[in-house]
Amino acid sequence: MASTLVSAKLPPDVDPTKAPIAFGRRALPKLNGEIQSPEVLTQQRALMALCDLVHDPENIYQAVQIGFLENLKTLLQHHDSTVREKTTEILYIVSMHNVGRQGLIQNAVIPVLTELLDDPEDICRKNTHQVFDMMAKLPEGAVDILRAGLIPLLILKLKTESDEIQELILGTLSNCLRVEASEALANDAITVLKEKLTHPSVTIRSKAAQVVLEIGTHPEGKSTVCEEVFPLLVSLLEDTDPEVQASAAGALMFATIKPKGRCLALRAEAIPRLLKLVAEENSKARLNAIKTLTMLAEVAEGRRKLLEHTNTFQQCLRDPSEAVKRAAEIAIRVIQWKPF
Repeated sequence: MASTLVSAKLPPDVDPTKAPIAFGRRALPKLNGEIQSPEVLTQQRALMALCDLVHDPENIYQAVQIGFLENLKTLLQHHDSTVREKTTEILYIVSMHNVGRQGLIQNAVIPVLTELLDDPEDICRKNTHQVFDMMAKLPEGAVDILRAGLIPLLILKLKTESDEIQELILGTLSNCLRVEASEALANDAITVLKEKLTHPSVTIRSKAAQVVLEIGTHPEGKSTVCEEVFPLLVSLLEDTDPEVQASAAGALMFATIKPKGRCLALRAEAIPRLLKLVAEENSKARLNAIKTLTMLAEVAEGRRKLLEHTNTFQQCLRDPSEAVKRAAEIAIRVIQWKPF
């Protein structure tokens, strides 16, 4: 089945770094039907060379030190699509290194990149979102994205972008909403994410569930998750993909911290599905399922149901994962607790 991947390749038979000579005169190549000026060609050539150089981390450090990022910022608004493409590609490569990410923050590049969210060229938008995704992995970068007011725009773009770019947006949102989720909730993020939780793409379902999980870590997010997507998260416990299952179990774990979440989980018959995950190979899914079941064991009805399955938790005491073993020990204590 064909996929809609955004290609970074230039048009065939076109090399913007060359200006061939014909009959003693410079024959300027055409891109998109337009003759490229010598100035644009020079910029293209310089960017092509810089793109190769920044693959070396030492060169990134030097580029940051001598102020290259400030020059690149101005090129983000260039009229030539090739210039914008190579500029965003360079910024993406730079953002893959910590010194580069720090440089992007110090030079306030993210607010300028925001203007490329509506760029007519798919590859420019893809490169831009790749930069955001890398920046969000750094706490300071996530804060920078939040301060730039990008969250409402990213949520909006989830409705229109290609699957490939949606994956990048969800990755960015996941890291940013770990820091702050109020702006996302105010912009109806849960409604958009609810649709993505049933997307045909496994990656999009998994990343969307992870974003819901991050929203649920905040007090105001727990209530929204309980009200809007709780039944859907329970159904995702039986998804065919282990990562989707793990993220759904994690989102339920935070939602069941609230008494309302525990009641909803019991009403939705979540316990049998969570018990199945405890026996799965994916350690992340096992851990999240055990922790969610421990929350349900805080309720008399949940404890009563789980008393019949203490052997399931006993088997986890031999788990290779220390985190799973500790979670199983706590679960057994809570399930077997008796009032004096």
